Amino acid sequence: MRYNNALIIIVINVTPTVIFSAGIWKIPHLSTFLPEYQLSKKSAGAQAVIGWGLRPSTHKARAHAKQHGLPFVALEDGFLRSLGLGVAGYPPFSIVHDDVGIYYDTTRPSRLENLILVNHINANMLAEAERARALIVAEQLSKYNHAPVCAEHLIKLDQAAVLVLDQTFGDMAIRYGGADADTFENMLTAAVSENPHAQIYVKTHPDVLSGKKKGYLKTERLSAPNVTILAEDINPISLLQQVDKVYCVTSHMGFEALLCGKPVVTFGLPWYAGWGVTDDRHASVGELLTTNRRAPRSLMQLFAAAYLQYSRYINPNTGERGTVFDVVDYLANARRLNDKLRGHLYCVGMSLWKRAVMKPFFNVPSCQLHFVSSLKKLAATKLPPQARLLVWSRGKDELIEFAQQHSLPLLRMEDGFIRSVGLGSNLVPPLSLVIDDLGIYFNAQHTSRLEQILQNRLFTEHDQLQAQHLQVALTEAEITKYNVGAGALKLPETKQRVLLVPGQVEDDASIRFGSPVINKNLDLLKAVRQANPEAYILYKPHPDVVSGNRVGNIAPEDSARYADQVVGNCDILSCLKCADEVHTMTSLTGFEALLRGKTVHCYGLPFYAGWGLTSDKLPIERRTRQITLWELIAGTLIYYPEYIHPEARRMINAQTAIAILKQQKQAAQHDGLQRSWLSKQLGKAKQLYLSVK
Repeated sequence: MRYNNALIIIVINVTPTVIFSAGIWKIPHLSTFLPEYQLSKKSAGAQAVIGWGLRPSTHKARAHAKQHGLPFVALEDGFLRSLGLGVAGYPPFSIVHDDVGIYYDTTRPSRLENLILVNHINANMLAEAERARALIVAEQLSKYNHAPVCAEHLIKLDQAAVLVLDQTFGDMAIRYGGADADTFENMLTAAVSENPHAQIYVKTHPDVLSGKKKGYLKTERLSAPNVTILAEDINPISLLQQVDKVYCVTSHMGFEALLCGKPVVTFGLPWYAGWGVTDDRHASVGELLTTNRRAPRSLMQLFAAAYLQYSRYINPNTGERGTVFDVVDYLANARRLNDKLRGHLYCVGMSLWKRAVMKPFFNVPSCQLHFVSSLKKLAATKLPPQARLLVWSRGKDELIEFAQQHSLPLLRMEDGFIRSVGLGSNLVPPLSLVIDDLGIYFNAQHTSRLEQILQNRLFTEHDQLQAQHLQVALTEAEITKYNVGAGALKLPETKQRVLLVPGQVEDDASIRFGSPVINKNLDLLKAVRQANPEAYILYKPHPDVVSGNRVGNIAPEDSARYADQVVGNCDILSCLKCADEVHTMTSLTGFEALLRGKTVHCYGLPFYAGWGLTSDKLPIERRTRQITLWELIAGTLIYYPEYIHPEARRMINAQTAIAILKQQKQAAQHDGLQRSWLSKQLGKAKQLYLSVK
């Protein structure tokens, strides 16, 4: 960068560093997490050694560091790690980096401990910390985020609830947190005796009761009438929100309880003990104070040090260095999707190519997706409890009938609103899908998940900021649903109001179920001309109709009778730029017009009508809320669709999808309306390859 006519070069010194662990090398974006290190598998010339925490597997690395007088740097998963478990293949979105010790080893200092003691946390960082804490609790985020929320029946509402946290036998945090089996027994005894009128809930790992792993609390101690065992896999925050008090040894869930505003009693020496925010029962807490390893600190000071300073993050959407807010946003969306898709989903009659396109949108821990070749085979399948049927669009009549006969709930999917560079009818795969558990957005005859979001969701300032960023990104990058067409619109000089009438595919479901009065392109043109005899009318046929793939063509003599100009291959955005108003049945162009500040008249019932943002010819009584444009954007582009990276085939957000489409659009060598047979087959082959890669 240049400053005062001088060239300033910023150089980041990197330290040659050896990593012996094969597991660490498998971490995606490792060099992004560790930019200050030049990483190598070879020890020659190394000036530092990196290993994973205090695992026995680090003995070689630690011995090498000691022998050669090199610093040892410990890595561990961060406190907001991923959607699913590491053993299931889910990579970390955060790690902690410690060149002093490691946070769960309180036998010696750690970088986290030093950060808390030094306390270089200003008012701005504390404000950021509080914002992050509030989001984490509101979105119920933890280290792993695949578990379902705590069912209401698990915790009795008419009695005080005390939560006791067991841990799996051999947990490193127990050994290095000054605890053993007796510590857990003492904790349970104290919880029972100190809370005689409460129900004691013991959270243990499901593998403990199944015999796969051992816990510390003995089974016979858990059989008392006022003790309830919770062995289910439960979202930690949702459980903590329902209890009144928490007893723990060294579990990080104890700190999460503090974030939820619960009093916490510690019996071991977790990293958050001894700072004045917990009731600490371990004998060595006093020693930590007298040796100046502890000092009074607030909860937000601890949180800021651990989550903002100690932890490192990548942006899961881009793989670049990120912040806690990038990870919170991503995990919140991923958790919502995981909950929506939880269970067994059956999809009938999908081609291999469509299966390949679909799979990454359903790649979440709790979703088991089954493809069945025919309805006959589905009928012969013994379906598990709570199975659901997954259908495209509204669903074929025979599938809907089958679902009704067998009381199978339906999930519907459709292309998203920011889709691709090229048409779906030309077999261009989508970057986004909507997956709806109530209906589908284009069917105004029934409510949809999108309608429920727009009608009921309490949008936040954070939502507003994101939505406004999306609006700017979409308009500046000139992104639409398909991003097809070429050339600018040539409009003659006129003082008339310019009305854009976008044509649609006439047998499209959005017309059949969302435009009961006017459902033909020609009829729409007639109605617009009749109501606006003095206007200059642009008619833009639908790209799928222009390509010859779908129906909806208007004879040239008819379009000339009602429209002043017919625009074929021209980019829809160039038409919007010239238009004062958009008149449509249910076209997505109406939504894209709203994004660009245009007046929109709706002759049907699209998803964006009925909220006070459009001039509507038909009523829709279910939509009673008046919303702002940014709330419409947030609901439509943030909370309703899912987005997938076309190459990496992992979940991304809308902002990243826009950036990808911008790059693809710039690289495209054609208008996207026509695609050869060979190109279509190659596209199919690529998707099939990626699905098994």
